Amino acid sequence: MPDPVILWFRRDLRLADQPALAAACQDGPVIPVYILDDDAPKHHAMGGASRWWLHHSLESLAADLKDKGSRLILRRGKSAEVLAKLAKETGAARVHCIRHWEPWWRNAERAVAKDLELYCHDGNYLARPGSVTTGAGKPFRIYTPFWRALKQHMPPADPLQRPRDIPALSKWPASDQLADWALLPSKPDWAKGFADWQPGEDGAHKRLDAFIRHAGKYDEERNFPSIEGSSRLSPHLHFGEISGAQAWHKTADAGGSVETFLSELGWRDYAQNVILQFPAYATENARDNFDKLPWRTGKAAKDDLKAWQQGRTGYPIVDAGMRQLWQTGWMHNRVRMITASFLIKHLLIDWREGERWFWDCLVDADYGSNAVNWQWTAGSGVDSNMFVRIMAPLTQSEKFDAADYIREWVPELKDLKDAAIHDPDEAGCRPRAYPPKIIGHREARERALEAAKKTK
Repeated sequence: MPDPVILWFRRDLRLADQPALAAACQDGPVIPVYILDDDAPKHHAMGGASRWWLHHSLESLAADLKDKGSRLILRRGKSAEVLAKLAKETGAARVHCIRHWEPWWRNAERAVAKDLELYCHDGNYLARPGSVTTGAGKPFRIYTPFWRALKQHMPPADPLQRPRDIPALSKWPASDQLADWALLPSKPDWAKGFADWQPGEDGAHKRLDAFIRHAGKYDEERNFPSIEGSSRLSPHLHFGEISGAQAWHKTADAGGSVETFLSELGWRDYAQNVILQFPAYATENARDNFDKLPWRTGKAAKDDLKAWQQGRTGYPIVDAGMRQLWQTGWMHNRVRMITASFLIKHLLIDWREGERWFWDCLVDADYGSNAVNWQWTAGSGVDSNMFVRIMAPLTQSEKFDAADYIREWVPELKDLKDAAIHDPDEAGCRPRAYPPKIIGHREARERALEAAKKTK
């Protein structure tokens, strides 16, 4: 019998279109392992919402492996040390994995390769990050030319099918118990509103099948939070319960404006290319002049940050988004832009505070996408909106017909008419239970423009 091989799972928790699994099955008995490594990412260890998702996704993966006569081994610690120990226990010398691009995972892969034969496979993105380059062979920094170039490589290869069999060991190594990792909140259980999610590979495909029915209207519906025209695939894609290639092939022929959805898959690839070039993108301004921007600090700023986090700013569309985030671990994409812009430009609070809050609260918290989106909004990114373009949340709310969305997440305003609900202060009908505006739009705009002069 050949020596066993280790299959190292991370953000690729699926059996279909899993090239590392396919290669491991050709090598010998497979030892699937997931390592809870909180040491490697340091300040970007998974947040609370992601840990909730991970618990349920690992449950689903373990059940799928069991159906194939295999098991999921759970270990905790530094990845290189855990894998070396597992290899010594089992006699394995080779490790297969899907390549990851977060800086801590790249470091971990190098550490693993010092002691074991490490085979990294591509499979989480439409094209390998770094492989789509300019005519001069340099990596792209701007999204639009990147997307044009990426499309020349599309469609991606046909997804791999699930293996018929996964060669198993006759004697399995010890495994942690998932419950002992305490990934789920208990005191209090703040995740009760997460019940509509179904983490895992099966849940990912159900979500994709539901989206396909209206994928052709994506561009027309995605900006209206009351309609919910987005795919809601982001956490499934982040945890690798479904691959970008699978999502592409199932939706590409939907017609209509599905091209816009495909470009969003391309944005995921773009974000990975950015963090490949700038590993510290979540903590450092890409434009040095933004280091001069006088962000607000002190007690007043901390109080405003807390009000933003709790959805108590007096701007209904902002508060609805922040409450949706807290209660469900997710926020509508258009509203993400509005709430991020509000924190940065209305409250003049450092974008990194928002990045950290989203990192902890989002079930789809992705290092590349989260950092790129926040720096795009702040104007500090290599490709970004200009800081002086200040989004007007009240106008956005009315333009994108967010009345029913506000009623759902800000029940204090549920009895207001559409004409008043976007700005109850201005309409003169703000209920006592709902706070007044934390700052006026004109005042906030003037303050932000004055601060922007410091970056010149």
